[in-house]
Amino acid sequence: MTNHNQPIGVFDSGVGGLTVLRAMYRQLPDESVLYFGDTARLPYGTRSPQEILQFVREILLWMAQSRVKMAIVACNTSSALALEAVRCEFDFPILGLILPGARGAVGVGQRIGVIATPATAASGAYRRAILEMNPSAEVWEMGCPEFVPLIEGNRIHTQQTREIIREYLEPLLAQKMDTLVYGCTHYPLLEPVLRQLLPPEVTLVDPATYVVQAAAQELDLLGLRATPGQGSTQFGVSGCPNSFATLSQQWLGFVPHVHHVVLPPVLPITDARPSVVDEVCPVVESREAS
Repeated sequence: MTNHNQPIGVFDSGVGGLTVLRAMYRQLPDESVLYFGDTARLPYGTRSPQEILQFVREILLWMAQSRVKMAIVACNTSSALALEAVRCEFDFPILGLILPGARGAVGVGQRIGVIATPATAASGAYRRAILEMNPSAEVWEMGCPEFVPLIEGNRIHTQQTREIIREYLEPLLAQKMDTLVYGCTHYPLLEPVLRQLLPPEVTLVDPATYVVQAAAQELDLLGLRATPGQGSTQFGVSGCPNSFATLSQQWLGFVPHVHHVVLPPVLPITDARPSVVDEVCPVVESREAS
């Protein structure tokens, strides 16, 4: 039986999902969170659909074994390519970013640009979702393969990054977009540079805010809101815990304790690449710690 104080699982390929975690801290401060970054296998955006499905199944199986009451797929690529396939395989709610993000976009704009990983852009998931909600909207999706490596490499505030961002934005600006959707959870971390390059009338839409709103509604419907004052966060990664902790400090405001996770095996897919794994050394980190 599900306990209302069980954690909510949140996962991404790396630090990008921390944008969802920060939204949870603001909107659902009493909830405990189990955060996982699949850092040994990032970036996801250039992976095949079969690999993405394999990775998501492995992560969700681990989260099921960790007794989460809900999971948030804090990765647009995984939401676009694997969400529908895995929802029926687990007995807890699994929320993705595409529909909440599309809902946020149609609420503020008509000419909508989406910056995303190549896999998300190629899937056309945002375009379909937005046009289903507003058939008269115009949507342009731009795959940006260089963004995630730049962010994970902590190279946001460089001239090279500025020029790369400008190059990706040019075709969207030529369409006179009025709204820009972050189609990857990493991309809000580029906002200081994006704001310098975008016209002030362009509205930025972060799906993280909207997926957490959806999570709050789901918790209310199921009667699973946590006891006030009990929230904590546990961090795990498939790659190097120290690298993740160091990189994430600037986004979280504290250095998290991070443990290395060995994901449970599921039926393998032939083109999936193995992760680098080590022993598990779990540490629970309170979000109030610094």
